[in-house]
Amino acid sequence: MRYIREMLLVMVLVFSCSESSDIAKYEPVSVEVEMPSNFPDMVYNMDNNPITEAGFELGKDLFYEGKLSSNNAIACAFCHEQAFAFTHHGHNLSHGVDGGVGTRNAQPIQNLAYQTSFMWDGAATHLDLQPIIPLTSEVEMNETLSNVISKLEADTDYQDKFARAFEDGEVNTENMLKALSQFMVMMVSSNSKYDKYVRNEDNVTFTALETDGLNTFNNKCATCHATDLFSDQSFRNNGLPINPLLDDKGSYDILENTEDLYKFKVPSLRNVVVTYPYMHDGRFTTLEAVLDFYDNGAIDNGNVDPLLLREDGSYGITLSDYEKESLIAFLNTLTDTEFLEDERFAEF
Repeated sequence: MRYIREMLLVMVLVFSCSESSDIAKYEPVSVEVEMPSNFPDMVYNMDNNPITEAGFELGKDLFYEGKLSSNNAIACAFCHEQAFAFTHHGHNLSHGVDGGVGTRNAQPIQNLAYQTSFMWDGAATHLDLQPIIPLTSEVEMNETLSNVISKLEADTDYQDKFARAFEDGEVNTENMLKALSQFMVMMVSSNSKYDKYVRNEDNVTFTALETDGLNTFNNKCATCHATDLFSDQSFRNNGLPINPLLDDKGSYDILENTEDLYKFKVPSLRNVVVTYPYMHDGRFTTLEAVLDFYDNGAIDNGNVDPLLLREDGSYGITLSDYEKESLIAFLNTLTDTEFLEDERFAEF
């Protein structure tokens, strides 16, 4: 009997040691974030949320996780497809749970660590907080943060992943949002033909048409689409006719300041060739249509940006047919195939 008791004690000890060795532990293996030489300074403070391999992988899992929605089927990736710079390809308005349709076009996810505000109306001013908006929107993911955390807490795989990603190992809202940010901070698009041209890499040159397009862009577009982020991150009314079905008042809805009526964030033009349809409501399906609008389609809706006021009192940007052709040639140089095909951001 004594022998049996001793053997049982040994087995318990061995099992306990084996079990404890399988418990996930914090793995602070840092990851280098790309900081292109032609970009402005990064805004996101990584000191408050260091990027680690485990944190990035957790953020990626969460980005593709349907449990973040009320029907357990709509993930962030549903409206943000990598091949199209993480936009909702072919949809003018974002879609959500139970066939819900949003009121705005899904924006690309790229270079967010360099931005100061998010959403078309600037409703979020910190990247860690931005996901709360689609997560809780009735026409998008229609979930509550507490329900999301409950579902993740019940999943043993996520228990391990949170333990590896964060020092406190907690499955909570703060860590979930930080993990998503770690994934998005890594999503830097900076290796287009344009980037290699301005950085003098790989002997890249522009054609005459692309060069003319760059010159036209610098003369007529670069005030708003500024820096190599191709956005000054301001909010402007560009003279779009009001969509009567949506009556979207833009930034006005945040503070109800009349000066913000119909103002929307100036979008980045990176990967713009693949992020159609265009404008906050996806009303234009081609770049040609966008340029035609700026040439002769803008109207005075009461709060148009003064930069668009022409000498004759009309609004817009006068463009010849050749200028439009060359602009489109230049905009094609902003396509970053390396980013669109980067396996680090793919689901599998």
